[in-house]
Amino acid sequence: MSGESRYVLEGFAVPAQLEKVHRLLERAGADHPDVDPTDLMLFETAVIEIANNVVEHGRPAGEVRWRLTLKVSDAQIEAELDDTGQEFTPGLDAVMPGEDAESGRGLALAGAVLDMIELERAGGENHWRMVRRLAPPPGR
Repeated sequence: MSGESRYVLEGFAVPAQLEKVHRLLERAGADHPDVDPTDLMLFETAVIEIANNVVEHGRPAGEVRWRLTLKVSDAQIEAELDDTGQEFTPGLDAVMPGEDAESGRGLALAGAVLDMIELERAGGENHWRMVRRLAPPPGR
């Protein structure tokens, strides 16, 4: 692969949109068979965890709009997720909660499988940036 491929999904941050996020990630994987399937799976897990948090906790519920931009290059896969929900300021260095915890695993899981996760608030929107670096293909 040479250069960068971009994929975009826009809409309301509602449960039905999560299936579209899965399909967008599947399409990117199909378009880039040279990307290690484990990297794609771990990246998808992280993106879905963050997207699900926006759907579940974004306020006002059902009115939050989002835009997911996925970029695939030789060096990394990256997602940027912008949402119009209320300001959210989590600790991005979250640790995995205990076995009996009923929530709180999403950010810890995403942080464990990504090389970088950032959240900024700008222009009335939350801006997530998630990056997983890719190992060079064998023979490079």
